[in-house]
Amino acid sequence: MSDLKAAINESVKAAMRAGEKTRLGTLRLITAAIKQKEVDDRRELTDADVLAILDKMVKQRRESESQYSQANREDLAVVERAEMAIIAEFLPQPLSDKEIDTLVQEAITTTGAQSVKDMGKVMGILKPQVQGRADMSQVSARVKAQLN
Repeated sequence: MSDLKAAINESVKAAMRAGEKTRLGTLRLITAAIKQKEVDDRRELTDADVLAILDKMVKQRRESESQYSQANREDLAVVERAEMAIIAEFLPQPLSDKEIDTLVQEAITTTGAQSVKDMGKVMGILKPQVQGRADMSQVSARVKAQLN
């Protein structure tokens, strides 16, 4: 079992003992997503796989929160923000803008990318490095900006 998955399972047990219903509900959503992926792929997930799932869950909630805020449904937006905070506890420290720029520049140098046509190569190197630590759409925009 991956360390991250074990930490999530321990948090589920702690939330059950403490009677934290909201936290427990979110943690159960995480474990359900992990189990679903394991069943679909028929294999034990690694920490990188679990990070990808958590990253996707945060992204979904960020989009939902934005839509709820635009529709003046602050009650629903608050729920999404709370779930994002709980999921984010299991993600590594986010990268700063400077760190992202450095990684992008290193990836461009490593691949020898010259234009936007080479963006796939650069993103292929960057994705494992920034997964769960930065919003991939922002990273993609920075790569595109540096390649232009």
